[in-house]
Amino acid sequence: MDITTQNTEAPPPTPQTSARGTKIADRGASPLGDRIFIGLSRGSGIFLLVIMAAIAAFLTYRAANAIGEDHGNFLTTFEWNTNLLPPSFGIAVLAFGTVVSSIIAMALAVPVAVGIALFITHYAPRKLGGPIGFVIDLLAAVPSIVYGLWGALVLVPHMGGLFGWLDHYFGWTGIFDWQGGAPRSMLTVGVLLAIMILPIITNVSREVFRQAPPMIQEAALALGATRWEVIRMSVLPFGRSGVISASMLGLGRALGETMAVATVLSPTFEINASLLDPGGGTFAQNIASKFSEATPLGQDALIASGLVLFVITLLVNGGARMIINRRKEYSGANA
Repeated sequence: MDITTQNTEAPPPTPQTSARGTKIADRGASPLGDRIFIGLSRGSGIFLLVIMAAIAAFLTYRAANAIGEDHGNFLTTFEWNTNLLPPSFGIAVLAFGTVVSSIIAMALAVPVAVGIALFITHYAPRKLGGPIGFVIDLLAAVPSIVYGLWGALVLVPHMGGLFGWLDHYFGWTGIFDWQGGAPRSMLTVGVLLAIMILPIITNVSREVFRQAPPMIQEAALALGATRWEVIRMSVLPFGRSGVISASMLGLGRALGETMAVATVLSPTFEINASLLDPGGGTFAQNIASKFSEATPLGQDALIASGLVLFVITLLVNGGARMIINRRKEYSGANA
């Protein structure tokens, strides 16, 4: 009887396919696309660093020319007179006004923006949340000069009542002491900046809150948690890094806002303890109002103040990044 032999060799492997029908074995066969993408991404990052370095070098060179001619202390002088002989100018008042107006804007805008974002994502019906989100998006597209005109024609005339109330009840603190006059002060600028940065912080926070894991929220609801407890225990911890990033975006606009501040503020180039009296100024407002009529030395001095604003912005963003990186729960890795 003939005995037939069987072929015991394993059949050649067939390439597996993904859910979309793409052969998985062929994905790594040609890494040319990956190399192109990596090269373009790396080149874009390097190009961005080169641009920032070029800006910093230009600002530093022009600032050095101005500071060398300054007969005052550039960091502590309370005046800005570049046309005098000898010239004397400093950034003390500008730094104070920029920081104070930005702090007021952030203190007013961040809580309201987070509340609006939570209302749209977790409380409002879809038919109501959609139109509200659309209106917030439109507010982010309004030009700065339009905000400035609205602030000068509408906001400033209606701030007198608030200033009087603050002076009556809190004037004893010195911070809200009002001597009368037009309410074109740091508090008015801070309110206007808060309105301007509110859409930015709201939109970013809203998108972050929408990415919160629904399984965790549903589990908390199943255990008997209220809607606020779900938000407090799962949504807010998950979106904390996003809220910080959104706040830094808003702060960046508040620090560099020009036309709106120049339209509303009446700077006197002095530092007042009261937020209700005119005084101070900001870096961007001072540059916008004086650059066109400045002498070559005055332009270099304004560029020097712009360098300080550039450094402040880098420090703020770097500090925010350090806060996010130091806490693991901020990074979203554990979500």
